[in-house]
Amino acid sequence: MSDCEFIATCPFFNDKLENKPAEIEALKVKYCRTNNLNCARYMVAGALGKEKMPPNLYPNEKERAYIVIAEG
Repeated sequence: MSDCEFIATCPFFNDKLENKPAEIEALKVKYCRTNNLNCARYMVAGALGKEKMPPNLYPNEKERAYIVIAEG
């Protein structure tokens, strides 16, 4: 799989989120550069649009993404 289509504007990938986890580079490789279909941010953007994205949502927070989508 190739880079995520949102990589250029994603606040997570471009280091715009506060309180970044220590493993941020590993998360970027896993979710942004390898398999964005598992990314919580990608899930919300695809289901609701980028404008509904919680600003502090991390790629590995899929359970939180499910809640955001359900509350849509």
